[in-house]
Amino acid sequence: MTYVDGFMAAVPTANREAYRRHAEEAAKVFKEHGALSLVECWGDDVPEGKVNSMHSAVLRKPDETVVFSWITWPSKEVRDAGHTKVMEDPRLKPDVNPMPFDGKRMIYGGFEMIVDA
Repeated sequence: MTYVDGFMAAVPTANREAYRRHAEEAAKVFKEHGALSLVECWGDDVPEGKVNSMHSAVLRKPDETVVFSWITWPSKEVRDAGHTKVMEDPRLKPDVNPMPFDGKRMIYGGFEMIVDA
């Protein structure tokens, strides 16, 4: 069954192009290690909530934009094996392809797909 890793982050708005390049390089690595696809979305209609919101979830600062992304995998088993290889891949090491945002405020999780309509 398809497995999905979901992510949200606050990216400095000025780093949009650097983020896009970073994501394109990461997509190559993830796909080489078993991912089916990687999708990156730049927020342009992300409302602020009264109790909670995507903004507060990632502690977005005024000069940042919320980014929402996901990676699809054929199964959790492929994801687990692929993720290990991705984390060891030298092309994604910070000195080679640094994250153009504060990774400590990124939120993420793995999800079993239950509807794909």
